[in-house]
Amino acid sequence: MSYTILIPETIAPDAFKAAEGRNDIVFERFALSIAQSDFRARLGSVHAAILGLTPFADPELDAAPKLKVIARVGVGYDAIDVAALTRRGIPLMITGIANSVSVAEQALAFMFAFAKRIHDLNERVVTHRWMSRFENFPTDLFEKTVLIVGCGRIGSRMAKRCVALEMNTLVYDPFIQQDIIRGLGAQPVSDLDGAIAQADYVSIHCPKSQATLNLFDAKRLALMKQGAVLINTARGGIVDEKALAAALESGKLFGAGLDVYNNEPPEAANPLLNLPQVISAPHMAGVTREAWNRMAYTAVRNVIEVLDGKPNHEHTVNPQVYGAKAA
Repeated sequence: MSYTILIPETIAPDAFKAAEGRNDIVFERFALSIAQSDFRARLGSVHAAILGLTPFADPELDAAPKLKVIARVGVGYDAIDVAALTRRGIPLMITGIANSVSVAEQALAFMFAFAKRIHDLNERVVTHRWMSRFENFPTDLFEKTVLIVGCGRIGSRMAKRCVALEMNTLVYDPFIQQDIIRGLGAQPVSDLDGAIAQADYVSIHCPKSQATLNLFDAKRLALMKQGAVLINTARGGIVDEKALAAALESGKLFGAGLDVYNNEPPEAANPLLNLPQVISAPHMAGVTREAWNRMAYTAVRNVIEVLDGKPNHEHTVNPQVYGAKAA
């Protein structure tokens, strides 16, 4: 028997290394710009699909009678109806720590960009305003307070890097044991609002869910320290964008580093796009050259292991499906 795996056309070359020596694996590519109706039409003969940000729910499942597994090239899955997959006994696989370091490094890059005034100082040089350099002093990260919201695969790595920079590192995650946070060299906090008021930098690393939707709304942003910086490399929708724009325009916040937006790409009218206090990236924090290949390889490996009856439970979002199949 052979298996057909539907993959995005942009998948990294290392994806195919995971299937070396497997004559029973057939890959079919689809364009990221594919219409959802055309995508469904491709599902009739596939046994697995590896997805970027393509939505997947009951209509897609109805179109895929042979489907055995869905895998994400990454760790987020807010575009996928996990409950629908679980009802039908289909595991959803993610790529574990494949891009965790990359996202943590991007969050740090945002912090350094604001602290060291990278854009502003470069602008002073290229516009021949060298002697104005004392108008906007850079600052140190040393001994500044950073609050990390979420201490999973990415947040924990962010914490270790902030500790190494000798920052006062606070971590808020009600689902992680405090001793684990202390083991990173960071200080666990149970009061999010109280910690926000102390932080010079707030870095968001929690999943998007009903509980975290608009977690940083106007009320919570108002609690932030005057002149603080907000960084979001998690998911759009966790921060109320209109409220963030207002906080930046008023001078309440010094800046915002955003890798993600509520709508991607953001609408031209989004006020954040025109604010000099905002540094943006097009949802690329987890997509370095190295992570791109690691995620692709892991996604294919995840699929093959499921097809072989040896799934990686640590990479499975809904491992209860295995028990259901066994029963």
